[in-house]
Amino acid sequence: MNILPVSLSALLVELDDLSQTLGLFEHLKAHPIEGVTTIIPAARTLLMHFDPGRISARTLAAALRRCPLTGSQRASGELVEIPVCYDGEDLDEVARLLELTTDEVIRRHCEAEYQVAFCGFAPGFAYLTGGAGFDVPRRSTPRTRIPAGAVGLAGPFSGIYPTDSPGGWQLIGVTPLDMWDINREPAALLQPGMRVRFSPTSERPKRQARPVTAPQGSARDEPPMLEVVNAGLQSLYQDLGRSGQTHQGVSASGAMDRDAFRAANRLVGNPSNATAIEIAQGGVTIRCHRPALIGITGAELSVTIRPEAGPAYAVSTWWPIELAPGDTLTLGAPTAGARSYLALRGGFDVTPILGSSATDTLARLGPAPLAKGDTLHTAHLPVSAVSLDETPACKLPQPKDTVTLDIVPGPRSDWFNAAARERLCQQVWQVTPQSDRVGLRLSGEETLERARQGELPSEGTVTGALQVPANGQPVLFLADHPLTGGYPVIACVADYHLDLAGQIPVGAGIRFNPIPEPVPSADNALSESSEVSP
Repeated sequence: MNILPVSLSALLVELDDLSQTLGLFEHLKAHPIEGVTTIIPAARTLLMHFDPGRISARTLAAALRRCPLTGSQRASGELVEIPVCYDGEDLDEVARLLELTTDEVIRRHCEAEYQVAFCGFAPGFAYLTGGAGFDVPRRSTPRTRIPAGAVGLAGPFSGIYPTDSPGGWQLIGVTPLDMWDINREPAALLQPGMRVRFSPTSERPKRQARPVTAPQGSARDEPPMLEVVNAGLQSLYQDLGRSGQTHQGVSASGAMDRDAFRAANRLVGNPSNATAIEIAQGGVTIRCHRPALIGITGAELSVTIRPEAGPAYAVSTWWPIELAPGDTLTLGAPTAGARSYLALRGGFDVTPILGSSATDTLARLGPAPLAKGDTLHTAHLPVSAVSLDETPACKLPQPKDTVTLDIVPGPRSDWFNAAARERLCQQVWQVTPQSDRVGLRLSGEETLERARQGELPSEGTVTGALQVPANGQPVLFLADHPLTGGYPVIACVADYHLDLAGQIPVGAGIRFNPIPEPVPSADNALSESSEVSP
């Protein structure tokens, strides 16, 4: 067992193989460790999220080393038959790599039985093991779009893309079955432990597009509180995230600046997790139809109210704001920061999906983005006194500023040479316009060179991970990052700087500052009685 630091609230447990990994996962489910909040299994690793207030990294590592390491004892689950039209774009290439004919590839893929080992990458994406025993590399250049239902191979795994998405697996066919359907319970067709058998069909499926977002609210017999006149660049419903769904390949998502999100709700007396609107880059205009109390926090920007009769006037953010019928509220462009939060007293009426109203832009899961003409209703949540002493947690960066973020080295820093590890912290990285809620795409004068080549088996990732693709320019994962990833992570941003990371605008620079690892190196023994915390 190799225990690697990930962040101040996560460790990565590396094991010999998939069977040993699933065996430890099953043991930990049967014998949970106090303070562990989420476990994400992958090909050879378990990503352990924990609460540092309940257990230290050192104590958790010691508890893990006392666990038995045996193969998986998982019982065989339900058998799912999946028809496949074997006309994939990479079928000929797969046959060449395996030194087989295409007919032989198809025959072996259909004759063998697979098992769902774990889910990740995207909601409903299942990693299938066993089967024909094929082992093929990913494509050297990933495709920007793979259609839903595509059946692919990568390494020792088979998989089926649940929605249209980018990807680098070798495509051998397509199935008409929906791997992911939010109107089904459970939404993911394939669950860990299930058995899968493929069957050939000559008919290529005609797939109809399915909505993957939830309706924005239940129908009410009352008039709306607010109406969207201009939705801006991106305005999304958010809460504190979607928990307890990692077994379906669903990550948490949620507000990018959680401190500002909570503060907006406190301004109007809402519960801390009441649904609010996250606004990127301002530019939003909203008309009021019924008396309302709102709060706006986050990015520094101008806010004006134009009454139905009379001149417009400016109002302050981080302070309760009263709106009267006929008022038009306008948010300008940010001068510092990137995202604002608008809370309505009583909360917004939004239908949750999988227990949350968070909008995950990568998974396309949750309520649709706000659009011109949308009407907004109150959820009539119980409320308390408003807060009059909310202030920003830190000074927000402007586009030309350089922000320093603390990082925890690892878990895959050993995949990079010494020069690359030094370069990560010595040079300033610019935030490029390709950045979004999935991650900040960074650009540096010098790239990060690997010391190890080849493919890293898919493993769990965290918000704040600095994943380095083949071009050597890192991506800082944010709230909508994939649950698992296949590029090495050289370091992770400290938990207490994640809100700040979510507010860094395009054009700003980032400098990384390494802090001590939360656990010692793997070759150092850990004392079970030690009280050292991260």
